[in-house]
Amino acid sequence: QVQLVESGGGLVQPGGSLRLSCAASGSIFSIYGMGWYRQAPGKQRELVAAITSGGSTNYADSVKGRFTISRDSAKNTVYLQMNSLKPEDTAVYYCNADVRDSRSRRRVDCWGQGTQVTVSS
Repeated sequence: QVQLVESGGGLVQPGGSLRLSCAASGSIFSIYGMGWYRQAPGKQRELVAAITSGGSTNYADSVKGRFTISRDSAKNTVYLQMNSLKPEDTAVYYCNADVRDSRSRRRVDCWGQGTQVTVSS
């Protein structure tokens, strides 16, 4: 079984910064893409940023130029550096990973438990 554990959320003022981390552990054979999604109250979950095993990145238009996704493959960890935060960035942020399980050898879509990010003065 694979677990994703997020950290780094919290309350920040508009214009501030936060860095989210997500560490994968468990029966991991390999990790393909990793990413961050968010869900605000009353809205659907949306992709924020994603990164492939080769390092290619993709961002939602609303965060381009403000957020940066990166990963440390040796640590099975993905990061999201969030700068110039806006109130509309307030949401629960979820980590996602496309993982090949070392026991079943199946490819599984894994999710973290979510971390709250609140941008408010």
